[in-house]
Amino acid sequence: MSELADVLGSGYSSTTLALAADQVATLVRYPAQINTSGALLYVHGFADYFFQTHLAEHFAERGFDFYAIDLRRYGRSIREGDFPYFTTDLSEYAEELDLAVEQIRADGHQRLVVLAHSTGGLIAPLWLNDRHDLDGIDALVLNSPWLDLQENWLLRTVGTWAIRAIGHVRPEMVIPQMLDAIYSESIHRSRHGEWDFNTDWKPLSPQPVRFGFLAAVRRAQARLHKGLDVRIPVLVMHSDKSRLKLKEWTPEAMTADTVLNVDQIEQWAPAIGPNVTTATIPNGMHDLFLSDKPVRNSAFAVMDAWLDGLVN
Repeated sequence: MSELADVLGSGYSSTTLALAADQVATLVRYPAQINTSGALLYVHGFADYFFQTHLAEHFAERGFDFYAIDLRRYGRSIREGDFPYFTTDLSEYAEELDLAVEQIRADGHQRLVVLAHSTGGLIAPLWLNDRHDLDGIDALVLNSPWLDLQENWLLRTVGTWAIRAIGHVRPEMVIPQMLDAIYSESIHRSRHGEWDFNTDWKPLSPQPVRFGFLAAVRRAQARLHKGLDVRIPVLVMHSDKSRLKLKEWTPEAMTADTVLNVDQIEQWAPAIGPNVTTATIPNGMHDLFLSDKPVRNSAFAVMDAWLDGLVN
């Protein structure tokens, strides 16, 4: 594994992680000038990749060497012939997460915090539940994790049976009208937001959700609902409200989670483990750290205070 300059520019480097079945993942690094806090590993969500330099620089200022993983078939790790963002088993991502931890350990870090967003916020607890032998992971922070299907009761029950059946026989078949562009319009600076990112890697238009992928998500969520045993301290953060199924963009999309149901996040957070704290961030967007500056500053303050409390 060789470390190269990253597309994010000065101070950022990236390493390609070779995986089984000719797949790759990418580990991005941004070091603190003076390391006093160990390392932090960031795990992105669906149709996403790591681009949030303000997040890396926030942690670096707090003494963390910052790492972020672009999972296989996402962002920097997309290769010709891939179905971007596709998997039929979320547990396959354990391979690159294990390798990321191995590299972080090789860099000399024994202390590690994991921060995960949305689909990453489902992947990370399941991975840590199955990795009780990973010493030195101190805490898990989840930013609007995808803990349940944000649909009505019928789709969460009978619909899930259909999703699993079709996902078994036609995993690559696209589910019609699963996502909209409201959230993307709220964050990209070409629309209503303030953020710039590579729209080949994080498209502004709705991306296809395939039956095999959603079946994998529903299996993972069902497993979490039965109760996990993540033994480290966990902080689950989410907005105070959701605005789902908006027909067109409105300013209220800037002050709510337009992707997930925050009541479901609050409901299922305790199932992650015995030491879970939840925090509500008023007017937060789906990615709390992409919200309006006062809101994201509030999210940073809540997270920082919680992390500080773990060592005091």
